[in-house]
Order: sequence, then structure tokens, then C-alpha cells
Amino acid sequence: MRKRVLALGLCAAMAIGVMTGCSSSNGAGETPKETTAKGQDEAPAEAGKPEAKEDLKGSLVFAIWDNNLMDYIDENDMVGKFQEKYPNADIEVEKIKDDSEYWNAMKMRTSANQLPDVMFNKPFTLSRFKDYLVDLSGLEAAKNNELASGYAMDGKVLGIPMTAGYEYVYYWKDMFKEAGVEVPTTWEDFEKTAQTLQDYYGKNDPDFMAIALGAKDEWPDYPYMEFMPALQGGNGQNWNDMAKTDAPFADGTDINKAYNKVNSLFSKNVFGKDPLGMGNDQVTSLFAQKKAAIIALGDWGLQNIQSGTDDASELGTFYLPVRDSKDDPFRVIVQGDSFMGVTTHSKNPELAKAFVEWFYSEEWYPGYINYVTSASSMKNFPKEKDPILAQSDEQQPDKELVMYDGGGDNFQAIQNDIAFDYKKLGAQMFTKDFDLKAELDGLNTKWAEARTKLGIK
Repeated sequence: MRKRVLALGLCAAMAIGVMTGCSSSNGAGETPKETTAKGQDEAPAEAGKPEAKEDLKGSLVFAIWDNNLMDYIDENDMVGKFQEKYPNADIEVEKIKDDSEYWNAMKMRTSANQLPDVMFNKPFTLSRFKDYLVDLSGLEAAKNNELASGYAMDGKVLGIPMTAGYEYVYYWKDMFKEAGVEVPTTWEDFEKTAQTLQDYYGKNDPDFMAIALGAKDEWPDYPYMEFMPALQGGNGQNWNDMAKTDAPFADGTDINKAYNKVNSLFSKNVFGKDPLGMGNDQVTSLFAQKKAAIIALGDWGLQNIQSGTDDASELGTFYLPVRDSKDDPFRVIVQGDSFMGVTTHSKNPELAKAFVEWFYSEEWYPGYINYVTSASSMKNFPKEKDPILAQSDEQQPDKELVMYDGGGDNFQAIQNDIAFDYKKLGAQMFTKDFDLKAELDGLNTKWAEARTKLGIK
């Protein structure tokens, strides 16, 4: 019985018949409820230790790119713990430098029929490797995962996401109260709220921003430009579906509707005197000092805001309201990350599945998800949100989750060919004489030409 944990860089060359894997991983709850994975004994053999399984044996290669997960694996002896239950199993953990090298390595190994037994994917790479991943729908880990079925392809769960990521609108509750506004629940309300805040505080402070953005950096407009098309129609596969048509920006499409909403908001004077003159760090600092009332960021933004203020007692959150009316579903973006899957190249697929079940079981997952800052993706092992972030869920208990996909190979090929950058387009909306219709018409023309040129159907 051997234990091997390797940290490897992307290999420049591969020996004939042998592929050395290079990989890496990431790791991200509360004390979990007592659960039993399918096919596993309910009670431990003795003294709280799981009963050893002698029937499965063999070697596995587990390829990762996440430094946090690698640290947790090392600190908590993942291989040894798994071998307590499967004493005849041997696991080689391959740590690749970063996700870019990871995908290069996986591409090479796909061609050589040497993918690792267990690999990770992102939402946008699942389609790339779908022919090399086995269906995990029958695993208890898949059934207990809040997001896995939402990312299924052709009815098959090809990967089980380790973590879940949400987006928030942070706001100062006392500033809302003083200005006489409430948390908006429709897009029209959101625009009106921003304008009311700007008028109320801006009359005494010419530098006030109702909404802090940081458009100088361009990327901070992603909550609007990247996610709103998916929220508009409740379609997390929006980018992939766009790759199937010649005119994805035409009137009536989700992206056209969403970008018209964004353009309407960006055309207002609610982002301060010079939206393009400040970056994210600067406006986040100003928001923390209450020089702005609203800022849209991911869960990662909370720490940045808290570090910039002496008093976060009035800090609150709500989800971006994209819907047109209160009768429409309230949609919220959620992103699965680090989708663990078993490859068709595995010589020990049943052992690989058993490892996935174990990874998401009480014996391993709760400790890991509490180790990282990300939210839990497992229904049976919930992780309590920070009270400030939890306010969003309290306000929208019946929210509809939209499983976001960042766009697969076809979308990215077209995007690169025509240099379509939605974040840059958002920044352009702040420029004088910007014409959204002309921009979208031009994108349709380029898009159709690119599809023909690239042979995408």
C-alpha cells in the first residue's frame, strides 16, 4: 500500500507510452448532518473509523490545480484517510501550476489517451471534455449536490462542483433609510432607487456616486455585462446558445434586452462625475467610506469592503433585480466551480467513483468546505453564509437559481475572432454619443461572418 502526493509542473515532453500528469486543484461548511453515501456502510467499524473496503483496489491519478486544495490535502492526509476505507487503493495527487497549464496538459493527455482517473473542469470546459467523462448521475454525491444536475449535458452529470459562487449588491442600509428608498426588487425599481440616492446625496456632495463601479478597469462591470443576459431569460447556457445563431444580438434576444437595460442605467448620472476615471480599488474604498451607496461584487468583495470601514453594522446585501415585474421569477446567478469528474481513460472507474463519493461524504467534504471561503455546493452539508451575505437570501427566499456557464469552445472561438469583449462594451456605454443599436448590429454582422469562417453550426 503506497501513498504518493506529487507536485508537478507542466511537462515539456512525454516519453513514449508514458504520460506524466501535471495538475493542480482548489479547495473550498458547517458541521454536517449525519449522512450515508450509497453503497457505504452506515456505521463505522470502531472508534469512529469507517469500515475498510477490501473489494476495490488499484491506483488512481487525481489531477488538480488549486493551491488551497493542495494545502488542505497535505495538511489533512487525504490519501491516508481514503486508504483507511480502501486499504488497497493507491492515489497519486498531481498538482499543476495553474489552470492554464492544467488545460494544456489535459489537451495533450486527451490525445494520448492518458487523462487522469479523476479530473476537474470548469463550467465552460465540460463540453470540451464531455466525450471523455463518465456519467455520475447515479452517485449520491451528485444527487446531494445543489448544482450538478443544472450543469448536466444530455441528461448526464459529467462533473460534481465542489463549490458555489454568488454575486451580490452591497448597500448601506442607513443611507437607503435616510433617502427614503427600499431595496429594489425589479430593474425599474433599481434604476429609480439609484437616481433617488444620487439626487438626495448628490445635491450636497458633487463627488457622490449612487453606484460605485470602477469602469476604468472595465472588468468591474461584469455583474451587468456578463451575467445579465443569462438572468434576463434564465438561461445559464446563453453564451453557448449564441454560438448557434447568426444574429444573437438582434431585437428580442436576451442579450439585446439585457444590454438595453444596462445602457439605460449607465446613461444616467448615478455613477459619479467620471465613471471611467476610477478603478475598482478606488471606488470600493469610497463605498466603504459611504461616498457611494451601492456596489455590485461577488462574495469575495465583502472582505475588501470590511477592511476599508470602521463600522460595517449598516452594511447589507441584495441580489441584482433584473426582472421586469414582481410577477416574474427572481433569478439569481450561481456558478459551480471545480467540477470533479471520472474520465473514460480510467483503468479503475469503480474505484474512481468511490473516491468521488468519499470526497463529497462526511468523511472529507465538510472539513474542506469550511477551510475555504467559498459557499458549499452540497445540500446535505450546508455552510452558513456570513450574516451580511445571508440578508440577500432572506429577502428572496423563493429565488430561482441560474446555473451560469461561461461559454464553451465555439463561443470562445467566435468571441476571439471578432474581439467581442462584453466588459469593454460596457465601459464604452459611458462614452459620449455611444450608439448601442449600431454596436449590436455590427456585432451581428461580424458574428455571422465568424461562424461561417470557423465552420461553426
